[in-house]
Amino acid sequence: MKKRKIELAVISDVHLGTYGCHADELIAYLNSIQPKKLILNGDIIDIWQFKKRYFPPSHLKVLKRIIGMASKGTEVYYITGNHDEMLRKFSNTSMGNFKITNKLVLNLDGKKAWIFHGDVFDVSIQNAKWLAKLGGYGYDILIRINSWVNWGLAKMGRERYSLSKRIKNSVKGAIKYISNFEKTAGDLAIENHYDYVICGHIHQPKKEFYENKNGKCLYLNSGDWVENLTALEYSFKRWKIYHYNHDKLSPFFVDEDLKDMDMTELIASITDKEMDATELTENIEKEKKLNTQSLTQD
Repeated sequence: MKKRKIELAVISDVHLGTYGCHADELIAYLNSIQPKKLILNGDIIDIWQFKKRYFPPSHLKVLKRIIGMASKGTEVYYITGNHDEMLRKFSNTSMGNFKITNKLVLNLDGKKAWIFHGDVFDVSIQNAKWLAKLGGYGYDILIRINSWVNWGLAKMGRERYSLSKRIKNSVKGAIKYISNFEKTAGDLAIENHYDYVICGHIHQPKKEFYENKNGKCLYLNSGDWVENLTALEYSFKRWKIYHYNHDKLSPFFVDEDLKDMDMTELIASITDKEMDATELTENIEKEKKLNTQSLTQD
């Protein structure tokens, strides 16, 4: 299967080593893309809940696939999160195309992107880590119960159901926390003159412009591979939220944002053959003339 070539892919909150991780689906996704850069935005390995007795082959395959992508030329950035915070002692370590860091700033087509996990905004983690870990164990148990419920629903031919998402969407405190998280990220990004702010942590995929009295930025969240099975993709100067359950292995669709893009630039970005812009334009014009002549002759 031909891989989709994209500039940048962002995944977060995979939680390898837990029962809720959808490793097989993530492997299918990683096998479908060929990004120039792959950003692992925290909580990829769940060291908080790591158990020797539970790390199935599919979870190991995810790590092998990521390493394989790095060995074939993809720049891989591992940004540490709270569940894999032990890796922060290795921050700024590089091994070929694989780099470990706590945050990342990228220049994307003249715009600045600020990428970090987001746990720095979480007061419960900063001030009461034991409470946050306890909540993590409870969340893992809820995911296991949910998997049994979904097994039963599948047997009856009914759609999957997410208990954790239902709880989050119904508890006012959770809704307020998510709103405060997004507002804080947006305010800081605008204050520091970033065009994009990209987070994970809260398991809520989102792409939305945020604006205050000082300016505007694009807030992005990559979601997770436990409940939502989502990623962020950047290509053709635009962002897209990839939903595995909806998009499967579909191509990177073009939309209204591409109408203003120069045709030469667009074709050059998706063609395998590197070609001089002038030569490419001449070839397009020749093709138009041939088509016109063919229609005239007919």
